[in-house]
Amino acid sequence: MTSWTNWAGLTTVTPTEVRTPRGVEDVVAAVARARERRTTVKMPGTGHSFTGIAAPEGIMLSPAQLSGIVDVDLDAMTVTALAGTPLRVLNGELERLGLSLHNMGDIAEQTVAGATSTGTHGTGGLVASLSAQLAGLELVTGTGEVVRASQSEHPDVFAVARLGLGALGILTTLTFRVEPLFTLEAHEFPLLWHEALDRFDELAEDNHHFEIYWFPHTDRVLAKADNRTLDDAAPLGRLRAWFDDDFLSNSVFALANRVGDLRSSWIPRINELAGRALSERTYSDVPHKVFTSPRRVVFREMEYAVPRAAGLDALREVRRWFDRSGLEISFPVEVRTTPADDIALSTSSARASMYLAFHVNARTDHTAYFEGVEDILRRYDGRPHWGKLHTRTAEDLESAYPRWSEFQTVRDRLDPDRLFANTYLRRVLGD
Repeated sequence: MTSWTNWAGLTTVTPTEVRTPRGVEDVVAAVARARERRTTVKMPGTGHSFTGIAAPEGIMLSPAQLSGIVDVDLDAMTVTALAGTPLRVLNGELERLGLSLHNMGDIAEQTVAGATSTGTHGTGGLVASLSAQLAGLELVTGTGEVVRASQSEHPDVFAVARLGLGALGILTTLTFRVEPLFTLEAHEFPLLWHEALDRFDELAEDNHHFEIYWFPHTDRVLAKADNRTLDDAAPLGRLRAWFDDDFLSNSVFALANRVGDLRSSWIPRINELAGRALSERTYSDVPHKVFTSPRRVVFREMEYAVPRAAGLDALREVRRWFDRSGLEISFPVEVRTTPADDIALSTSSARASMYLAFHVNARTDHTAYFEGVEDILRRYDGRPHWGKLHTRTAEDLESAYPRWSEFQTVRDRLDPDRLFANTYLRRVLGD
């Protein structure tokens, strides 16, 4: 049997059986087989989670045949897609229809089921996560029932399953709220550390979407502000886009990481040179071409959401610890903000948040870096991104989520025999 490995190469399992469902009936049959064989069943997406959240330890369902848009409702401004649809495919189809999502993360390789189930998010906007943009969903439960959920139909399921961690059922379709296609203008510009933190609240307030990237070992920061515009799109030329976003951000960055692996003492100087090379640029395009960008350098990531009001203090403390640690880190630290949402296990549930994301390349041991940062962010009431590395367990996560019992009650009803469990889910949700 062929093994399954996630994108970062940190989780590898060998499923007992692989099936490729073509519709909801095939998913129901697979759940029935899992019950009969007393095993588990999972439908992983593209494996872009850094944790083992999607690891198929029993029966694996391939989402390859569950891709594409199946319904467009222009009166309700919703679009329904099959659960295995990659975000890049959804974004391209929405553009063709003259539509767009409100907000997105910075990559588009995940399936829509995987992205919503783990809490993939962007920054700013009226809503930030893909889960919070859902208007409805369909899933197959652990008892083989097909449940359609929305604010008006099974609202208790909808309240938790928009970000269900893959623990409530096999998602088969997802219905997104969409908007007429618009033009998004990006303004990228360098700042120094003290400028970035002193002006962060102002810049986040004054722009539709705002984020910064701090280069460790330096005072160099890259800021990015995205705003809607009524002007015609003015995208980067093909050569400039290739040079900046492919050659520099992927090829040259990959080379710099390889050099850093061989001579870690050079990393601070490399980061300083990279930070000094940052230049200001402005461009505009359809939203998904501004929000997302290619990522060919494989890395490991931990991301925490802390209360928005405490976010900059947490970042400052992380830097003080980092400066004392003696660690040499080549990847920038990403800082984003999100409004509160109403999803039970969302990392922004009932509170506006600041997200701090930490990365190392795939050949670097992340343990000391991530554990040191995690210890700080836990003291700031931090909540770890479900699809990214962390050491938390159900025992200490329960107190971080006021609606924890609500999620567990629905889980007990939809999956009483834990057909959708795996090692990771047993750690973070309990048995």
